[in-house]
Amino acid sequence: MKMRLAASLALFCAAVPAALAQTVPQGYPASYAEVIAAAEKEGALSIYATADASEVSDLLAQFRALYPKLKVEYADQNSTELYSRYVAEAAAGKTADFIWSSAMDLQIKLVNDGYALTYASPEKTALPDWAKWKDQAYGTTAEPIVFAYNSRLVPEAEVPRSHADFAKLIAQKKDAYRSKVTSYDPERSGVGFLYITQDVQISPQTTWDTVKAMGQAGAKFYTSTGAMIERVVSGEHTLAYNMIGSYVLQRNHKDPTLAYVLPKDYTQVMSRIGFVSAKARNPNAAKLFLDFLLSRAGQVELAKKAMTSVRTDLQETHGITSLPGVGDVTLRPIRVGPELLTQLDQITRLRFIKQWQKTLAAN
Repeated sequence: MKMRLAASLALFCAAVPAALAQTVPQGYPASYAEVIAAAEKEGALSIYATADASEVSDLLAQFRALYPKLKVEYADQNSTELYSRYVAEAAAGKTADFIWSSAMDLQIKLVNDGYALTYASPEKTALPDWAKWKDQAYGTTAEPIVFAYNSRLVPEAEVPRSHADFAKLIAQKKDAYRSKVTSYDPERSGVGFLYITQDVQISPQTTWDTVKAMGQAGAKFYTSTGAMIERVVSGEHTLAYNMIGSYVLQRNHKDPTLAYVLPKDYTQVMSRIGFVSAKARNPNAAKLFLDFLLSRAGQVELAKKAMTSVRTDLQETHGITSLPGVGDVTLRPIRVGPELLTQLDQITRLRFIKQWQKTLAAN
C-alpha cells in the first residue's frame, strides 16, 4: 500500500565474496547456476511495488548482498498507480522487471492479460495451493485484514470482535462515532475495493449493514494506510475497518495506542502477489528476486516487518498462525487465481460502486 508518492531506492551494499554470491541455493537444481549467470550478465533489476521502500530496505539489502553484480532499483506507489503505470509502460515496450502488489485482483488481471512470464520457482512447493497460479502469480505473504482502534478512546467493552459487532456498534452509537470511523475508499483504492467486495461475497447482509452504518456515522475514507493509522492514533478517528494487518501490527509494536482485532467470524488473509514481467528487460534477475522473496531467508525478513510468512513450513514461527489470538478466528485466505477477476468486470464494478454509494447515502 502506498505510504507516500512514488519513490525510487537504489541499494549499494558491501560486496560479498563472488563465490558465495554465486552459490546455487540448497535444494535448487544445478541448472540454476545458469539463471544466476544470466542475471549477472543482465546486471540490473527494476521493481514496481506497493510496499513502502523503507519497509523493505533490509530485504533489498540482503538480496543485493547475495547478488552484488545487480543494480537494484525499487519504485513504490499505491496499487492503482502501479497498475496504470505498468500497463502504460508495457504498451510502450519498456517497464519494470518485477511487479509486486497488495492489490491481488489487479495483479491477477495483469497475469490474465498476458503480462506475466511463466516461471516455476524452485520455492513453489513450500507454498499453500491458494497462494500460486499457473507458475505465473505467486503470493509472497499471508497478512490478516483487521479492525484497528484507538485503545485510549474506544472502551474495551465496545471493541467489535466480529463484522456483525462492528455494524451493530456504529449503528447503535452513530452519534458517539460520528466522523470517527474510517476505511479504504473502494472507488479510489484497489485494495479497498478488493477487501470490501470479498466481504460481500462472504457475508453480504452484514457487509451492507456495515456500509450503511458507516454512511450514517459520517465515516471518512482514504487511499493510504498510513493516513488512516495516523488519524486513528491522533484520535481524529477512533475505529478503522478492513486495515492491512502488517502495517497495524508493526505500529502496535511501537505504540499500543493503535490496537487491533482479528475478527472472530472470519479474518480475510491477503497476499502480496509478485510476478516476473513478460516484458522484463532483465527476466533472470527478476527470477532471482522472486525466489529470494519466497525463500526461508526472504520470508523471515518480511515477517520482521509483520508481513507474515506464506510458507507452510514457517507458519508456527513467522506465519499468520503465530499471531496472538489467531486460534479463536476463522481464517479466509483470498485465493490467488481467476476468481479475483469477477469483480473487475466493468459492469460488475460499476454496479457495486453504485450500490456502495446508494447504501452510504441511506438514512
